[in-house]
Amino acid sequence: MNFCDIILLFIGVLIMILGVLIGVAFLTLLERKLLGYIQVRSGPNKVGFWGILQPFSDGVKLFTSEQIYLNFSNYFSYYFSPVFSFILSLLMWLMIPYYFNMISFNFGVLFFFCCLSLGVYMVMVAGWSSNSNYALLGGLRAMAQTISYEVSLALIFMSSIIFIMDFNLMKFFEYQLMIWLIIFMFPLSICLYSSMLAEVNRTPFDFAEGESELVSGFNIEYSSGGFALIFLAEYSSILFMSMFFVISYMGGFNLNLLFYLKLSLISFLFIWVRGTLPRYRYDKLMYLAWKSYLPISLNFLLFYLGLKIFL
Repeated sequence: MNFCDIILLFIGVLIMILGVLIGVAFLTLLERKLLGYIQVRSGPNKVGFWGILQPFSDGVKLFTSEQIYLNFSNYFSYYFSPVFSFILSLLMWLMIPYYFNMISFNFGVLFFFCCLSLGVYMVMVAGWSSNSNYALLGGLRAMAQTISYEVSLALIFMSSIIFIMDFNLMKFFEYQLMIWLIIFMFPLSICLYSSMLAEVNRTPFDFAEGESELVSGFNIEYSSGGFALIFLAEYSSILFMSMFFVISYMGGFNLNLLFYLKLSLISFLFIWVRGTLPRYRYDKLMYLAWKSYLPISLNFLLFYLGLKIFL
């Protein structure tokens, strides 16, 4: 690999990051518009044509507003945890099987689970280092929630891996040329989707950010750029989870109009769930993770293992 290849790789990664950030900006606009229609009110409609420049004005406002420095916080951890959270959410995008001059992962699924596992530490450190009771409670909740859901998430996805017998996401595209895996694995795909909702702290599983009882949760003490980075990390994770679901169950990674429509549909479902479902009770979440999803995923895992052996 010569110097020019490294430069081209670096430029490709920069273009990808820029594309993700623009995608996140318009995902937030889509969410605010849809929530407006669901709640029978106008969404953002003043800045630019139909409010299309609203995300950019929000970004400028957040990054230029005053940063609050807490006297009793563990300052180094408090300051850098949003930065590392944002970097981790962007790192996951490297495993997408690009067609041009990018990194190719033979163990992409393992890399994805490693990044997910590290993400919970960032939330925990952000909550702990703020030295606020509400933030600490939010961080502890996020940790318990993620541990509960990552077990079932990994076991649910293990069924797909046994079906494909490869960790490379490009193989998922090759195996779904004739028929999508969502047809074979419909119950599992529903379980995976709700686990993804819990993984990115979205309604109805947003216990780490429960405004009604935790006053915004683990990010309560963050302002300005720190809050913006936490916000960007969450929404880039939502966009990535949507893409991961499409690659895994809905035909794989083929850059055509249908792929982007599927991606938009799954992202729309994230927002639709937020607009329609109330927040779960915390013990109900743990019950769902350990007593429903874990047995279901283990049973399906044994079923697909047997199917693979006999076929």
